[in-house]
Amino acid sequence: MNLAPGTEAQEDALIPLSALQHFLFCPRQCALIHVEQLWAEDGATAEGRALHERADAGQPERRQGVKILRALILRSFALGVTGKADVVEMHGVTPYPVEYKRGRPKAHRADEVQLCAQAICLEEMFGQPVPQGALFYGATRRRTEVAFDEPLRTLTREIAAQTRDMLASGRTPPPDYKPACEKCSLRELCAPEPLQKPPHIAAWLARQIGS
Repeated sequence: MNLAPGTEAQEDALIPLSALQHFLFCPRQCALIHVEQLWAEDGATAEGRALHERADAGQPERRQGVKILRALILRSFALGVTGKADVVEMHGVTPYPVEYKRGRPKAHRADEVQLCAQAICLEEMFGQPVPQGALFYGATRRRTEVAFDEPLRTLTREIAAQTRDMLASGRTPPPDYKPACEKCSLRELCAPEPLQKPPHIAAWLARQIGS
């Protein structure tokens, strides 16, 4: 496994792997978390954190000939990301990442991109192709297998580049209210509706002058 340090510039350029999922879900949410360092926990995030903690707990073990690594530190200079895998199963010399998620499979591809980024990290670290992995959803208690085909890898590389550029800029995108905002733990901090529809200053000044 290759975890040799890169150059100082390479190390400094690494961003959290989790930022890719945040960016794909909502670029503003991603910036609030990773640029402005804001966070708010609700029931959903607390449940997700507990699920990750249970997955990460414990020492490496072997089941039916498969070695199971937990909380494995990941890094890819090609993607410019670093993070941690919940579980990596070693099927012989081939890594198989398993990411634990609360809820159910989603319509968007944020979870798949996060898992694919883990696979690219593992390929760089182990020098072995990683063709597939799995997402384990707490609501269904079942795995959803994910094939790391070229369209998903291309999307993952594009999202990684866009996320790195946004975080490097230090700018938070303006709000873009959508139904998903109602379930976001950062909704109160983001305040998408008031910021998206600023007051009409000209009309307010006219009322003050006329009064």
